[in-house]
Amino acid sequence: MILRRCGDALFVAFGVSVLTFLMIRLIPGDAVQVMLGANAEVTPDRIAALRHSLGLDRSFAAQYLDWLGRALRGDLGTSLWTGRPVLGEIAAGAAVTAELTVLALLVALLLAVPAGCALATIRSPAGNLTVRLLSIAGITVPSFWLGIMLLYGATALFPSAQVVGWIPFGADPLGNLRVCVLPVIALALPVVASLARILRASLQEALRQDYVRTARAKGLPELAVLMRHALRNALIPFATGAGILAGYLFGGSVVIEQVFALPGLGRLMVGAIAERNYPLVQAAILLATLAFIAVNAVVDILYAVLDPRLRAE
Repeated sequence: MILRRCGDALFVAFGVSVLTFLMIRLIPGDAVQVMLGANAEVTPDRIAALRHSLGLDRSFAAQYLDWLGRALRGDLGTSLWTGRPVLGEIAAGAAVTAELTVLALLVALLLAVPAGCALATIRSPAGNLTVRLLSIAGITVPSFWLGIMLLYGATALFPSAQVVGWIPFGADPLGNLRVCVLPVIALALPVVASLARILRASLQEALRQDYVRTARAKGLPELAVLMRHALRNALIPFATGAGILAGYLFGGSVVIEQVFALPGLGRLMVGAIAERNYPLVQAAILLATLAFIAVNAVVDILYAVLDPRLRAE
């Protein structure tokens, strides 16, 4: 299963690299024109010379094969603007985005599991209505709007506190966690609502199964029935939802980084697209895709841990 997933991951990564390569170059605008700007000394000869030095005068196929060959050797190119390897620039932004995504996912999981268990045991009509309204509100509220509201509230309550910008963990661990609180909450809360709904539906289905009735007939406490019997099977669709939503957390961090002025991968990619910085955009999207594929592969392997029947296949 692991080898099959690795093969699927390589195929998807190849397809994404081709699509990214073509789409970035088909965006209206020219990297050379952007780099030269409104300089009065711009001439056709100078444009042609710069395009040749950057390799942009070759066909798309030649450019792609050259980039793919270097990528397979670990060289994802150099930035058109700074001349530095793009991996170095991506690493700095990816560290910020990865920290936000991991923290938001951990917070979402820690809150969604008890919330889903509690929601699955609610029987009253009023409780069900409340759950439904809160779930819909949590899912439909955009992360960026929630981030803006949190930012507004924090600045109103704590005018002297730093609520935007970034503090590296190595420089000040407590300061780093402090500036992460608001963006992590803005990212995590919509995911909590989605995961809690998934776990609630899965648990309600599991609680109606025969093995749960047997456990109750043996006199086990309701909490033991829920945690030891129903929850294990209910976690399988929950793990699927968590793996998918991890990718959405990464996408949501692009907007949240703009709201809280965080120097993450999202801001780096937005700037690179505006500048037509082809190598940087291609490398960033490819690495982000590989990370998403890796998360889904881990979820598939987790199935075998949660469901022993898959290990026999």
